[in-house]
Amino acid sequence: MSLLERIYYFHEELKNSRYPNATSLVSQFEISPATARRDIAYLRGSQEEMWQKLLQLQFASDPRSVFSWMLQQGVGPTLAAYDINPEDGLREARAGPMQLTRWTSRLRRTIQARPGHYDLLGALRRAAHTDDGNLLFVNAGIDPSRPIETQKDTFWWVSSGFEKLCKPYSGYRRVIRGFSPDQPGLLVGDFTASLDGGCGFGGPLMAACFATNGEVVEQLEA
Repeated sequence: MSLLERIYYFHEELKNSRYPNATSLVSQFEISPATARRDIAYLRGSQEEMWQKLLQLQFASDPRSVFSWMLQQGVGPTLAAYDINPEDGLREARAGPMQLTRWTSRLRRTIQARPGHYDLLGALRRAAHTDDGNLLFVNAGIDPSRPIETQKDTFWWVSSGFEKLCKPYSGYRRVIRGFSPDQPGLLVGDFTASLDGGCGFGGPLMAACFATNGEVVEQLEA
């Protein structure tokens, strides 16, 4: 099956409120997992970054303060989705590194028990771009003054520079993000596009198809 056929399949699944992943692409088209993962680019965001750091919490110089900060940034609901009580983590952080290591090991095993979840963490990308170099996809932001190879965590922690883009960034015709603090829905500027309807905060889940020239071809809401 061609890449175009897989794109059509992915599109139809989204239209029918089904959300395919790499595993479903492997099953549907009899392709390798590596090929399926290339079809779908999962971008690292602030929550995913915190989740990775959470699994190494025992190595932090002040794990209780770090964990408390993570909870303020919204990691609590993700823990609850895995039936993990955040208070247990705070208690173990107070108890010392050995007890905290047991807690993070339990957390890791809990993730690994859900098929595909740990694989997803390993497949996250900092950013993605189209083959022709016209479109750049980021999680939340970008610093226009820095080259792409030095952006690092700017992609998910710094959103203020995104609105300052007044010309193509590093040769890309448009930079597209999926998280915006203002949750404007679909907002297209001269060189940027934000796609965030507030999913998870009472708003709809949104998807959009962009042509390689940066124009929006279609958008969906669920």
